[in-house]
Amino acid sequence: MSKAFEIHNLAKYFGDVHALDGVTMSAEEGTIFGLLGPNGAGKTTIVRVLSTLLEPDRGTVKVHGIDVVKDPNGVRETIGLAGQFAAVDEYLTGFENVFMVGRLYGLSKKEAKKRTNDLLLRFNLSEAADRPVRTYSGGMRRRLDLGASLVGEPKILFLDEPTTGLDPATRIDLWNIIRDLVKNGTSILLTTQYLEEADELCDLISVVNKGKVIAEGTSDSLKAKLGGDIIEFQLEHAQDEVKAREAVTKLSKTKPLFDETTLVFSVPVKDGSKSLMGVVQALNDSKLTVSSLSLHRPSLDDVFLSLTGEKIEPEPEKPKKGDKK
Repeated sequence: MSKAFEIHNLAKYFGDVHALDGVTMSAEEGTIFGLLGPNGAGKTTIVRVLSTLLEPDRGTVKVHGIDVVKDPNGVRETIGLAGQFAAVDEYLTGFENVFMVGRLYGLSKKEAKKRTNDLLLRFNLSEAADRPVRTYSGGMRRRLDLGASLVGEPKILFLDEPTTGLDPATRIDLWNIIRDLVKNGTSILLTTQYLEEADELCDLISVVNKGKVIAEGTSDSLKAKLGGDIIEFQLEHAQDEVKAREAVTKLSKTKPLFDETTLVFSVPVKDGSKSLMGVVQALNDSKLTVSSLSLHRPSLDDVFLSLTGEKIEPEPEKPKKGDKK
């Protein structure tokens, strides 16, 4: 199977800021490749380099075998891009937005009209096609933006946090659209702060933080690295952290991690229930009060916390005036 994209030793600097520092990754055609990380991790910078909007300061980057520096026009002919915010003209209709993009791709009026109507139907926007986009909800705008990115029939689609700020139902709708695109042969690079989104959609995930790749694998393989069940409890008083660590360290398979008032650590799968009882006893013996206590299978949230010592906290997109969720 050929590569949808290949990145080797990529670096990008903005003054003294190392936005990307030696990033290496690749994805197979016909798959969904996930870039997972918090704001400022470097995800959008990677997408901007892949889509020829930024030139790398070091390294090689190829999209479908085409070098982004040597032949940027060749790359642009193969890709589609939908950014974090819907890039649509509010004063044009839905039809006019997609049709305009089709004409910019060099399509004839007849072909641009055909593809526009097909895409509006595909994204359940036909009934709103003649309405100004300023009357669209946030979810409708995001679907329109995604439709416009497909009018050129790209081989690979870059989706930069496409569901940020959307309500859960609209997010699931977009997930289904993304799955359908892959079934029809489109390769997808998806950046996201939503751990459940990466878990649900991605065939392969790279976890990026502070401009570096800190882990890569399937969702299952990343979670397997924790090697056990997860016990998590929330202290009523953050100042009890040191005392709580000391109380549970003997029961923990990994070094307990602390985030604000929450302590997280893994225990052997077969000893999960027994360990939970032991934690309750240890906390009681140490006269520590907790507001919640749970035992669960590892999630990508736990993976990221174990890798960085921090949790990802997605920042919702602020809806524009008049948006409906």
